[in-house]
Amino acid sequence: MHRLILQLTGIFLLLSQNLTLAQQGMPPELQQQLRLPSGFHIAQVAEVPGARSMVWGDAGTLFVSTLVKDQVFAVTGVLTDEPRVWPIGSKLRQPNGVAFRDGDLYVAESTRILRYTDIERHLDVPPEPMVIADDLPARRVHSWKYLAFAPDGRLYVSVGAPCNVCDEADFGVILRMHADGTGRETYAYGVRNSVGFDWHPQTGEFWFTDNGRDLMGDDIPPDELNRAPVAGLHFGFPFCHGRDIAEPDLELAALGRCDEAVPPAQELGPHVAALGLAFYTGDRFPAEYHNQVFIAEHGSWNRSERIGYRVTLVRLAKDGRTPVAYAPFVEGWLDLDEAGAEQMRGRPVDVLNAPDGSLLVSDDRRGAIYRITYAGTATE
Repeated sequence: MHRLILQLTGIFLLLSQNLTLAQQGMPPELQQQLRLPSGFHIAQVAEVPGARSMVWGDAGTLFVSTLVKDQVFAVTGVLTDEPRVWPIGSKLRQPNGVAFRDGDLYVAESTRILRYTDIERHLDVPPEPMVIADDLPARRVHSWKYLAFAPDGRLYVSVGAPCNVCDEADFGVILRMHADGTGRETYAYGVRNSVGFDWHPQTGEFWFTDNGRDLMGDDIPPDELNRAPVAGLHFGFPFCHGRDIAEPDLELAALGRCDEAVPPAQELGPHVAALGLAFYTGDRFPAEYHNQVFIAEHGSWNRSERIGYRVTLVRLAKDGRTPVAYAPFVEGWLDLDEAGAEQMRGRPVDVLNAPDGSLLVSDDRRGAIYRITYAGTATE
């Protein structure tokens, strides 16, 4: 009986802690600083430690990865007034990538991909995961992985370069495989470090962000938004950066020419650390936002003046393939105080469509999940 009471007390304390974590709101000063287009509103809907990549479960659970904890988190009721946060797994190694298919949660560690079977029915006592891959290339630099299922059911995972700039076999690629880990192949080459990808909802083509190399100065090279309609394309790393910036290291530059690589569909800001992206597929934003690309820019470190720390929007032409504009959508996580000093209030990591037509944004600096809504009608 004494043991039962202790167990029930522990469960009660866990639920109380989870509820407290989930319901802490956005500080008033941040709410005032964040700037969006007219008619849009942003609010914090949950607090999740080190919140990074996000994916929805079939029953409406939001799964959120982290790099500062050794767990993944599940958030139930995130679109209601009663969200709760549940820890999944333990002693995971850089569990940055999360994906979901047929009731199962997939988690990418630095060297492994795990599968938690029927997870939404077992949030209180998560099952032991099944290992579907345990030999992903990884070293200390860019070792965390991004993970997502394509419309055809194959699982894509990024393998970042283990350096600032180098030529290393098996690194700087995006892999794909079947859901059970079989049939692995390289889909894209010459990718320095992608931490976000998605598929166009109409064309079905694969798009991904890529972080440009460091230590070339404040304004070069750009980060990239890339389009890869077929497998086997090379996107230039390490011999070319952006559309036409040759690598200054002569040995690496000799590996290829910029005109031999696929140029970025859109050059993004230099060192903005473009991470998660999502095509907006909801019906609650105005029509001009439908099927357009939202990107979470985590923010620069290799720059004398910081940039990024925002969500940007890349508008595409009617063909769904050609970018025609690139501009901020949400700003204010990086701002100046009254004395002119920089104030970093958050770092966006991922963006995700919500079932109700809103858009979620994760922030690993504040450990927050935000929800962007539109106050007008979708036809405006």
